[in-house]
Amino acid sequence: MASHGEESSQQQFALSHPERVRCLALVATSPGVLMVPGRPQVLLRMLTPRRHQDPEYAARVAGELYGGSARHDPAAASELLHVATHLGPTRGYYYQLLASYYQLLASLGWSSLPRLPRLRPPALILAGDDDPIVPLVNARIMHRLIPGSKLHIYPGGHLELINAERIAPVVDAFFSAGPITRRA
Repeated sequence: MASHGEESSQQQFALSHPERVRCLALVATSPGVLMVPGRPQVLLRMLTPRRHQDPEYAARVAGELYGGSARHDPAAASELLHVATHLGPTRGYYYQLLASYYQLLASLGWSSLPRLPRLRPPALILAGDDDPIVPLVNARIMHRLIPGSKLHIYPGGHLELINAERIAPVVDAFFSAGPITRRA
């Protein structure tokens, strides 16, 4: 699973080199700059490293940021993120944040939207029904534009992606399937 910038790179690679991509899973992503954005307040809170440094702050904003189970148990969501982002040295986290920022800037003018009808590898699109960061409408738009794509809407928000018991079987079944019939 990849971040938004990485997903954009994956979409671009699949568009540029369809012969090298057997199938593609697009998870909680959008077609780039031409997307339906989350609320500005949510996006601004995503940019602050405070949510990874201050567990109390992270718990306070978790439901608003991530939706789904984070709305019901913000402390667990905060703890998960706080622990996950502090597995390595703090300096490494800041390098990752900086790299994500530069990748975001580089992708600001990029959009796959007009090229999605030409995407040839079979695509699985996964999206949460309560994702404040990447609203569900983006997945629906991508599904309508990508020939033969499969849309899987899971209950919950952005962090439900971490729940391998729910998401992994869907991805595994898609990647394990035989040849996928394409829509005309």
